[in-house]
Amino acid sequence: MIATIDISDIKKAYFIGIGGIGMSAIARYFLSLGIKVYGYDKTPSILTNDLGQEGALIQFDDDPAQCPTDVDLVVFTPAIPAEAKIKEYYSGLNKPLLKRSDVLGIISKDSFNICIAGTHGKTTISTMVAHLLRDTEYGCNAFLGGISSNYATNFWSSDNNCTVIEADEYDRSFLKLHPNIIAITAMDPDHLDIYGTAEEMDNAFMAFAEKLDKEGLLITKKGLVKEKEFTSANHFTYHIERKDADIHVTQIEVLNGYYRYNVSGPGWKLENVQLNMGGMHNVENSLVAITIAKYLNIDDEKIISAINGFKGVKRRFEYIVKNDKVVYIDDYAHHPEELKALILSTKNLYPGKKLTVIFQPHLFSRTRDFANEFAESLSLADQVLLLPIYPAREKPIEGVTSNMISKRITTEAKIIEQQDLLNEIKQINPEVLITAGAGDIDRSVDGIKKILLNQ
Repeated sequence: MIATIDISDIKKAYFIGIGGIGMSAIARYFLSLGIKVYGYDKTPSILTNDLGQEGALIQFDDDPAQCPTDVDLVVFTPAIPAEAKIKEYYSGLNKPLLKRSDVLGIISKDSFNICIAGTHGKTTISTMVAHLLRDTEYGCNAFLGGISSNYATNFWSSDNNCTVIEADEYDRSFLKLHPNIIAITAMDPDHLDIYGTAEEMDNAFMAFAEKLDKEGLLITKKGLVKEKEFTSANHFTYHIERKDADIHVTQIEVLNGYYRYNVSGPGWKLENVQLNMGGMHNVENSLVAITIAKYLNIDDEKIISAINGFKGVKRRFEYIVKNDKVVYIDDYAHHPEELKALILSTKNLYPGKKLTVIFQPHLFSRTRDFANEFAESLSLADQVLLLPIYPAREKPIEGVTSNMISKRITTEAKIIEQQDLLNEIKQINPEVLITAGAGDIDRSVDGIKKILLNQ
């Protein structure tokens, strides 16, 4: 079925889970081609509102009676339950049902593809690469896993047949892609509900790297567990500190929330780079974007200018409030290593200030599998408020609650309900505050912002 789908033949498409960040990017691509887009999601959101304004017709009831019968393609996300009525309905009509990853594979089959993979950092890096190519007028199509703060979207198109794709390891989605450049940022265990073991996940990343075009470029974080097993002839490593990495930082200054630094690469140097966003991990992320730009022969001054103008990604070390009294950062971090990088970067930028972290665990299985690691990372903060677990696609697992993390945290910690969060903020009067998680914690951001600005 996948081989017989031709995008040019599609007049109407239906998206089950259209409000997802990856799904919405493909929906926007279809809209840009003049294809009529319909969709379903559980709840309205900023993304579904934006898609509606762009022309998509979206329903919020899992009710097949509201669905058009004459669609040419149905796209679904693996996060949608198998028993979803709309999915069963279209299956009964014998409509082509494809996963999001299958559609991305079809879209990218005939383009030059820059694929950013890894368990952390891929959204920021893919957005940074896409911004760099757009800002320097090299040009690219972009399918991103976050909303670019520069352009307020997760998709854009270009006349240049070059595509930047956030290559998702969940459900082995990235194995459907056709990469010409690959970056792998991390291979820390995650999605064990899909892979079963860390070794199986490692094998999937290795299989992805094997898909690289023979003349293609492979960039990997220095120190990956399988580093010596990559077979690409054009393979370079990067690391912010390690001088044995092919690409590394040689000099760095922290200047009131931004960074100025020099980069050394294989046979090249780039000096006086300025990144105007927080997080040392984002300096490291920029090494990948810079290396790709150098590989594509983009002029040094254009690269420096583009990095300087990069505003980041929504919910990736995003400053919500930043003044003399309080700093408030919102971040998507939902894995122990991401939390660790987020907390350490914040402490580095604001030493001596009390750091409060509000964290919403994402998935029962991830909480169960990494409770010790979550507690270790969160213990780096001065104060922790834990919300109940956001279930997403999962049903509850007996005995798995936020208390599995809370009882292991060695600093001040307590569990609170989401409806009590705003009152709690009023009482603690934070100096530096982080909200983190991949669930619906972002719905509290505006309310927290108002309280902090009024205190």
